Amino acid sequence: MRVVVQRSKAAKVTVGGEVTGQITKGLVLLVGVTHDDTEEDAAYLADKIVNLRIFEDANEKMNLSLLDAGGEILSVSQFTLYGDCRNGRRPSFIGAARPEYAIQIYEAFNRLMREKGVHVETGVFGAMMDVQLTNDGPVTLIVESK
Repeated sequence: MRVVVQRSKAAKVTVGGEVTGQITKGLVLLVGVTHDDTEEDAAYLADKIVNLRIFEDANEKMNLSLLDAGGEILSVSQFTLYGDCRNGRRPSFIGAARPEYAIQIYEAFNRLMREKGVHVETGVFGAMMDVQLTNDGPVTLIVESK
């Protein structure tokens, strides 16, 4: 799994003009799944992400996790994270898991973060989505399971 983590002051995702997920302070996650990812990968990343110390404490140092800061998550599936641009000019998406498999891992990932006490909002898996966010910092990281 590959997740782009963006610290955000506010974010929302819309599908067809309708808001499907919206958060205030927290993290926007763009989530990609590849063929051999398992629920174990999802569990590893769920734990890693909610405990990443990327929120500022009273001394303006990145010492607080999402759990410490009381933030929320907006999780958006994004198969294009496994786009391979090394050859030619059109990305190859052969590294992305098939939708019927990817949705299982993506939903497990979101469930596991909720089980840790985090409020998780989502987009719509496989849909064309508009994502709006105010990146805080900006702080943007790429976290992978393997």
